[in-house]
Amino acid sequence: MSFFTWKEKGLTSDCSTLEAMAARFEESAKLMRRMASEGFELKKESKKQLITHKDQDIFKSWGFISEEPPFRQLTLILDK
Repeated sequence: MSFFTWKEKGLTSDCSTLEAMAARFEESAKLMRRMASEGFELKKESKKQLITHKDQDIFKSWGFISEEPPFRQLTLILDK
């Protein structure tokens, strides 16, 4: 299963007003809801929050890079 680790390090640290902070949170919430509607899920593992998707093609189509160990990422390519 493809995944990446969610690490929030100051989502609003560059905002200069409360309005800007609210807009940032709203943008983030909209993105998270869209991801959920397309099958992404949150999985907690060893105090980490992993965002996962069962379909590797959908995961890649969003531009995410899987943090799976390399041996789990390899795809068998058959000789023709």
